[in-house]
Amino acid sequence: MFHRWIVMIGLAVSLSGCATGNLDWLGVAYDSTETDRRNYAALGGERFPIAAADLGKLDPKYRRQPVAYATSEPAGTIVVDTAQRYLYLVGENGRAMRYGIEVGREGFGWSGVATIARKAQWPTWTPPAEMVARDPRTAPFARGMPGGPENPLGARALYLYQGGRDTLYRIHGGGRPSTLGKATSSGCIRLLDHDVIDLFNRVPNGARTVVLSDPRLAARQENNSTTASARADGTVPM
Repeated sequence: MFHRWIVMIGLAVSLSGCATGNLDWLGVAYDSTETDRRNYAALGGERFPIAAADLGKLDPKYRRQPVAYATSEPAGTIVVDTAQRYLYLVGENGRAMRYGIEVGREGFGWSGVATIARKAQWPTWTPPAEMVARDPRTAPFARGMPGGPENPLGARALYLYQGGRDTLYRIHGGGRPSTLGKATSSGCIRLLDHDVIDLFNRVPNGARTVVLSDPRLAARQENNSTTASARADGTVPM
C-alpha cells in the first residue's frame, strides 16, 4: 500500500485537463486576508474532504481574485494565459475573475479555441494510449482510475472539445499551492481543487474557452525542431 501511495503522489505531480448567468461578483472589493481564508478553507461537503490550502505556500498573485482585464472576448469566456500562468473568467465592464494555474511541460503545451462540452465532479482519469506508452506507471490505469484524492484530475474537470471532438485536454483540479505558476502537467490546465470547484460552479457547458500560446515555449520548440533537423543532416554534432 505504501508503494502504491508513493506512485499516486508521483502521478499527481507529473501528469495532471451549474451556471449562474450572473457575473456581478466581479464588482466586489477584494479583501485579501478574509477572502483568501474563506476561498481556501477546508471543504467538508464534498464526496472526499478537501483540506484547507496552505496559504504560506500559495503565492498571493496566484490566489483567486477579481481583477481589471481588457479583452475583446464576451462575458462568460474562459481565457487561459499560459505564459503568465493565469486563467481568466471574463466578466462585464472590463473585469474578470483570475485564477492561478499550472500548465503543460515543454513539449506538452496546447493552445487554441475550444468549448466546454462536459463537466464532471471527481472525474475518472483515463490516460491516453500515448501516455501509457511513454510512462509505464500509468499502465494499471489504462481502463480508468476512479475519482478520488489520488486521481490527478482532482475534484472537478471541464472537458475541452473542438468541432464536436474531444481534444483530450482538460481544465481540472489536483494542483498544489507550491506548484502553481509552473509547467508541471502533461498539457492540461491545472488549478487548485478550491479554485476549479469555484470555476466549475460559474461556467456552463458550451462556454467558449481560449487557450493562448506561450511565445517562449513556441520559440523553444521551433529551435529544438531546427536543431533536430540540422543533426539529421549532419551539420550539428550529436
